[in-house]
Amino acid sequence: MILYTPLSATDIFPVEQANRSELINCNGRQMLARNLENGSYEIEQLLSTDPHDFMHADYMPGNVLKG
Repeated sequence: MILYTPLSATDIFPVEQANRSELINCNGRQMLARNLENGSYEIEQLLSTDPHDFMHADYMPGNVLKG
């Protein structure tokens, strides 16, 4: 079968990667964070319905939470 598309092969057949992300709770707020080797967590996404949580600098993606 030939597939004619402007998309790359990795868009159609994505390469599976080891996902080390976990759903964690920090100060009553849920977030998706990646577990680092030293036991800390790097925030990937804040999961909140409160708009004020997104203005808090401690919960920005990329910040590291000490574990």
